[in-house]
Amino acid sequence: MIEMFDVWKTYPNGTNALKGVNIKIEKGEFVYVVGPSGAGKSTFIKLMYREEKPTKGQIFLGGFNVSRIKERQIPLVRRSIGVVFQDFKLLPTLTVFENVAFAMEVIEANPKQIKPRVLDVLGLVKLKHKAKMLPSELSGGEQQRVALARALVNNPGIIIADEPTGNLDPETSWEIMKLFEEINQRGTTVVMATHNREIVNTMRKRVVAIEAGTIARDEQRGEYGYED
Repeated sequence: MIEMFDVWKTYPNGTNALKGVNIKIEKGEFVYVVGPSGAGKSTFIKLMYREEKPTKGQIFLGGFNVSRIKERQIPLVRRSIGVVFQDFKLLPTLTVFENVAFAMEVIEANPKQIKPRVLDVLGLVKLKHKAKMLPSELSGGEQQRVALARALVNNPGIIIADEPTGNLDPETSWEIMKLFEEINQRGTTVVMATHNREIVNTMRKRVVAIEAGTIARDEQRGEYGYED
């Protein structure tokens, strides 16, 4: 599903964010990406959905070589990926329904399929009753559930999440994580960067630890392994 071969990322200021990373993530896995601040986690995540391009090496994602595709092919690759961010990135002037529908409109989905599919995923995240509300009328947890619905609406094979509980209280964080686990159990691959030690240590999924741009640990049923 996801493979990296000798991936390096050097930024214009000379910083080596990643140094020779090799990894394989199988279809249906749930993987936590952990490590100290500045270790390279965000770069690792951004390379997967082609927000960044590797300086060296190759990245394969769902059958695409994302390190070598042309710019015009990037939207095609992103159709197979759902991305969830720490700060939600919802469009403030659109309703909950419209924010989720927008993800389908962007890929020119059949208009007849949009409404039933959007209502289906809003039902999954338990927000169908708030479809007509604006993001500003929702709690932080509800906004993150809208963001998750938007990531899911195009039936991606992979969900990539960058600190999805970073702005949420502990109880809400667990609600969001239960949704991610349910999504994973339905067959979607989940790759999540997080600093939440309690969640990682409790859920016991595969843990990939990045330190100073390299993979320091890669453990099945792993632990967070860092002090706060």
